[in-house]
Amino acid sequence: MQAQAQGETLTDSAIEALLRMPTVRRLTGLGRSTIYKMIAEDKFPKPVRIGERAVAWRESELNHWSQARPRSS
Repeated sequence: MQAQAQGETLTDSAIEALLRMPTVRRLTGLGRSTIYKMIAEDKFPKPVRIGERAVAWRESELNHWSQARPRSS
């Protein structure tokens, strides 16, 4: 069960996919160290903590980041 902020209701539109590192690497074509370097430079979405030692990225944030990137010619 997902934790909810006070006053927030869980709807189908509020359910969002969380992607782990192997999927993020596959989708972006970036390596792990490059992803973390870009996070430190505020050039890549920050992950969300999903466990004591686990993080994931919101799919919508990765999609937005990808669409905002310049396209190569």
